[in-house]
Amino acid sequence: MKQNQYYPIDLRSDTVTKPSLAMREAMMKAEVGDDVFGEDPTVNRLQEKAAELFKKEAGLFMASGTMANEVAIKTHTQPGDEVITDELSHIVNFETGAPGLLSGVNLHTLPTANGILTADQVRKAIRPDALPNPHTSLISLENTHNYGGGSIYPIETIQSIASVAREYSLKIHLDGARIFNASIASGVLVNEYATYCDSVSFCLSKGLGAPVGSVLLGTKDFIEKARRYRKIFGGGMRQVGILAAAGIYALDNNRERLADDHYNARLLAQAFHNTETFDICPDEVKTNIIIVKIKKPSLTPQQAAGILREYGILMLPFGAQSIRAVTHLDVSKQDILEACERIGKFF
Repeated sequence: MKQNQYYPIDLRSDTVTKPSLAMREAMMKAEVGDDVFGEDPTVNRLQEKAAELFKKEAGLFMASGTMANEVAIKTHTQPGDEVITDELSHIVNFETGAPGLLSGVNLHTLPTANGILTADQVRKAIRPDALPNPHTSLISLENTHNYGGGSIYPIETIQSIASVAREYSLKIHLDGARIFNASIASGVLVNEYATYCDSVSFCLSKGLGAPVGSVLLGTKDFIEKARRYRKIFGGGMRQVGILAAAGIYALDNNRERLADDHYNARLLAQAFHNTETFDICPDEVKTNIIIVKIKKPSLTPQQAAGILREYGILMLPFGAQSIRAVTHLDVSKQDILEACERIGKFF
C-alpha cells in the first residue's frame, strides 16, 4: 500500500501546528517597535498579560522554550553550581548540553518513574556545604512532563519540594512548556503552580498554536537580569510584536480547547491498547502526549513509525522500545477517529 492512499495525520508533536487565519490577521495588524529598547507595545502587552495570568511581577518574551529554560538557569546560578532535576527532563535530554555550555553548571539527575520528583529525593540530593562539593543552588521541575507521557506534577508535591527549597535557600525553576495542559487537566490554576516557584517558563508554540515563542516569568529583578542574558544568548529580537500578537491570540482563544486534545489522546491510546502489537493504558493518559510501548522485540520504534507512516499516521520513535504521539489543535476528533480506524484495521 502507498502512503498517498491516506491523507496524513501529523501526530509527531504539538509544535507542528500552523497559525489560524484569525491568528495571522492578529499578527498582520500588530503594532510594533524595537523590543531591545523595550518599545514594542505588543510584546509589552504579552509580557504583562502572562505576568498577570501567573501572578508574577514581570515576564520576558523568548524565542523558544529552550532559551527560556537556559536563561532561567543562567540567571539563578553561578558557574560551578549544581542543578537538581530528573534524568528524563527536557533540560537534560533536549537542550544539547546547554546548561554546562552556557551556565557552567552540573546537573544532578535523579531517577523517576514518570518525571515526577519527590521532596524526599530532592532533600537527599542537596550537597552538604563542604569544600569538595559543588554548591546546590537550583531545582528544575517540568510540568507537564514530556518523557513522562504528559504526566502532571501534583500540586502537593510541588508544595513539598518548595518547602525543602526554602529550608535550604534554593531556587525553583518550573519548565512549564505545557503548563496550560496541566492546568486544564488538573483544575489547578497556572498561578497556583507558579506560587511555589521562583521562575516559570511556558511555550506559546505547542498546544496554544502560536508559530514561535515562550515567556519567562519571575520577579522584576530576576527578569531584568534575565533580559541581559537573553541579549547575550542572541535573543534580542527587534520588531517582534508580529510574533507576540500570535501569543496574545493564543492565550485569549486556545487555552480551554486543550481539553479536546486530551480527549483525543485517550481515544488514540485506546486504539493502540486494542492491538496485539502495542501496549498502553488509556487511563494513564492525562494530557495530550501518549507514549506507546511496542510489545514485539523484533519490531523497532523506527520500523513501527515507518509502518504507521505508510498509513498516513505520523509519529516519532521515542526511546528504546516506544513511539510517541501528540494531539493538538490541527488534528480534529474526526482525524483521530480516522487514525484509530487505520490502527485497528492494519494492526
